[in-house]
Amino acid sequence: QVQLVESGGGLVQPGGSLRLSCAASGFTVDHLSIGWFRLAPGKEREGISCIDSSGGPTYYADSVKGRFTISRDDAANTVYLQMNSLKPEDTAVYYCAAARGCHYQMTDFHSWGQGTQVTVSS
Repeated sequence: QVQLVESGGGLVQPGGSLRLSCAASGFTVDHLSIGWFRLAPGKEREGISCIDSSGGPTYYADSVKGRFTISRDDAANTVYLQMNSLKPEDTAVYYCAAARGCHYQMTDFHSWGQGTQVTVSS
């Protein structure tokens, strides 16, 4: 059974950092592309980053480019999202999901995790 589990969220002050983890089971992360998404109150779900199954190309939304970094640890079968210089507008529930490629539409991503809450507030 393909499953993704997010962790690492929490409360952080503006300017702070968090690292989110997306642990995979039932498949290996080098066989599928993994994307990070977020859902904030009153807003639509936003795709913010993705790492290709090859581990090479990575993609970022303009809203997080230069502040967030996606990476992968094949031995741990886990994808990470390092979030630096956090802003209050980054407050959201963060999800990871899998797809055959990062260029796929959000609706093509599957195996969504339960999400992890990130709150940026002083």
